[in-house]
Amino acid sequence: MILSIQQWHERYQQQARWTKSLRKYIYDRIGFNHFTQILEVGCGTGVILEELCDITICTPFGVDINPGAITQAQFSTPSSILSIGNALDLPFQSSAFDISFCHFLLLWVKNPLQVVIEMIRVVRPGGYVLALAEPDYGGRIDYPSELAEIGSWQIKALKEQGAYPYIGRELRSLFSMAGLFEIEVGVLGGQWTSKEMEEEVDLEWEVIQSDLGKNTEFLNSAATLQVFDRTSRKNQQRILFVPTFYAMGVKRS
Repeated sequence: MILSIQQWHERYQQQARWTKSLRKYIYDRIGFNHFTQILEVGCGTGVILEELCDITICTPFGVDINPGAITQAQFSTPSSILSIGNALDLPFQSSAFDISFCHFLLLWVKNPLQVVIEMIRVVRPGGYVLALAEPDYGGRIDYPSELAEIGSWQIKALKEQGAYPYIGRELRSLFSMAGLFEIEVGVLGGQWTSKEMEEEVDLEWEVIQSDLGKNTEFLNSAATLQVFDRTSRKNQQRILFVPTFYAMGVKRS
C-alpha cells in the first residue's frame, strides 16, 4: 500500500498535532513574532507553514524535494512562498533568513549534517536553526508486549526506505559539529487520555500497513494485531511512545 499525497497530508497533520506543545514552547522561547524571514526546509504539504501564517505576521518560505507535496502546500498555505529544492543544496542566498527549521526531516536525508550546515548558511548571523521534531525509534515503547514486534518491524522498514531511525539522539552532536552555539536539545513527553480519536488510530494503521506491506510476518498477523491494538486502546491499556527530540541553535556572528 502506497500512501497518496492526501494521506501524507493527513499524516503530517497528525504529526503536527503530536508536537504542537513542543512547537509552542520553541515559538515562545525564541519569539517567533519578532521575525519576518522564516524558512521551513522539507515543508511537505505545508502543515507547519499554515500554522505560521496564523500565528505570525511573516510570509513564510518553504522548500521540498517532492513536487506533489509542493502542489498540495500551495492549496494548504497559499500565502507562503514555495520552492522545489534539495535540502542538501538549498536554492537560497546565504544569510537570507532569520530562522530556518525542519520538522520530521533529518531522519529521511542521507547526510543530516550537511542539511544542518545548509540551514545555517541561509540564516543570518545571530539567526536560529531549529529541528522542531526528530524521532528516535531506538527508545520506542510498546505496551502490551504482544504489540512490541510492530516497532521492530517498523525500524527495519524505515532502514529499508533509507531512513535513519535513531536520529533523535544525535541532534545535539549534529548541531555542535555544524558550528552552532547556544544549543538546546530536549525530548517531547508522552500523554495518553481516554479521548483517543478513532480517525487517529485508522491513520496510524494506514502508515503501519504502508511501511510493512512487504513484511510476510506482519501480513500473516496483521488482522490479529490490529484487533489487539484497538482492544487495548479501548481498555485504556495501550502505550505507544517514540521519543521525539527537538534542537535549537544560533548562528555565530
